[in-house]
Amino acid sequence: MAINFPDSPNNGDSFTSNNKTWVFDGTVWNITSGTNSVADGAITAAKIASNAVTSDKITAGAVNQSKLGTTFSGITITTTANRDTNIPSPFTGQFCFLTDTSLLQRYTGSAWVNAVATAPAAPTALSGTALGSTSVSIAFTPGADNGSAITNYQYALSTNGGSTYGSFLALDPADSTSPITISGLSAGVSYTIKLKAVNTMGAGTESAGVSVATPLTVEYLVIAGGGGGGAAEGGGGGGAGGYRTNVAGATSGRGSSPESSLTVTPGILYTASVGSGGAGATTYQTRGSSGSNSVFNTITSIGGGGGGGGGNGTNLTGLSGGAGGGGTGGANLVSIAGGAGTAAQGFDGGAGYHYGGVHIAGGGGGGAGVAGGNGTTATTGTTGTGGNGLSSSITGSAVTRGGGGSGGAHATSITVGAAGTGGGGTGALFSGNATAGTVNTGGGGGGAGNNVVPVLGSGGSGVIILRYSNTSTITLGAGLTGSTATDGAFKVTTITAGSGNVSWA
Repeated sequence: MAINFPDSPNNGDSFTSNNKTWVFDGTVWNITSGTNSVADGAITAAKIASNAVTSDKITAGAVNQSKLGTTFSGITITTTANRDTNIPSPFTGQFCFLTDTSLLQRYTGSAWVNAVATAPAAPTALSGTALGSTSVSIAFTPGADNGSAITNYQYALSTNGGSTYGSFLALDPADSTSPITISGLSAGVSYTIKLKAVNTMGAGTESAGVSVATPLTVEYLVIAGGGGGGAAEGGGGGGAGGYRTNVAGATSGRGSSPESSLTVTPGILYTASVGSGGAGATTYQTRGSSGSNSVFNTITSIGGGGGGGGGNGTNLTGLSGGAGGGGTGGANLVSIAGGAGTAAQGFDGGAGYHYGGVHIAGGGGGGAGVAGGNGTTATTGTTGTGGNGLSSSITGSAVTRGGGGSGGAHATSITVGAAGTGGGGTGALFSGNATAGTVNTGGGGGGAGNNVVPVLGSGGSGVIILRYSNTSTITLGAGLTGSTATDGAFKVTTITAGSGNVSWA
């Protein structure tokens, strides 16, 4: 049988040792048959016995890319050792199948990654911390990237406890490291937040929700109940209730600067209590009662001091309080002092004076903005004026509150002084009527004129006014009376009576 061979051997072509095959141009020729034995399908499992190629014959690292050339990238690794140990010089884009993990990996130029990628698994162990009124930080444990590095996270927000969520939004700028920051939120809102990781295959499985609330900055005006007027031969006016505020540009009582800002957390209960006004004196030669404190959270405004009482040698000074109660007349030619006010809440009450046995003029109760005036030391003149209050625009319009009551006069030759602006009551002239402080202003009651005490000058009740972002909703607990109005970007809640809890959502 004639066998046709190629013209001549090329460099590198060779005969096998048994002279039965001849390799030309990389093609194996069978000398006996004259056929190409490496034709498609010529090498089969039957021609290569089981275990004919073993790990003993190909040592670890013996087959590497430099021996295979750059056109062959597939290597099977059966060990759990570091892939770089078995593939000493991998090139970018090379593939490796791992028999111990059944993973197909690809070399990126710096690391082996799964060649068949899917969207990443959900993050776990989420925890949230408010960073301010409009942003939160979410820490978490990343889920598996499933073969492609995580490049960003998406988040979805719920404001109804997780019942419904908005669309998932990508972090911008992208952030792939825990913790992440979510900005652009509303103040004073309790959020439930879910996350999804993102890789080249898209967004992965969503996480469980985590709750976190943004704090809410609250502006406040807290005024205590005003003191009642005293009864005597010229009773002292009641002092105004303590006046505290943190509204920027406003003034707290006794000429103080606004207090520090106050933040609250949605879902937390905060105590609120509106102080009642003190009762006017019920009998001759007795003081008026002090007003009750008003409280919001950590802010306590002290009730106004009751006005002094006395006459015919009974010397009862005005009581101390948020603002002091006015003094009264005592023994002839004796001045009886008013009560002291409280720092950053209200001024002192004025002194009363007894002149000539019957010309008795009570001192005015202190106000949030001005001290109470002194009663005249002559047979004519005026009783002590009530100290003026302070103006606040926390409700959207300017309103003056926290005025002291004026003193009463035992002689018609003495004029009753003016009540303090901001709800102060007017003192009585001789056997006339004293007026009460105005409700929800903390105004002090007016002092009685003589021992008849026909109408008592009780103090006005206090008030709590809160202003906060209109993105939040307030809840007044049982026992509190109040109302809420919207003023542009704010809501304003006015609590007029009672005690209970306040919360936001």
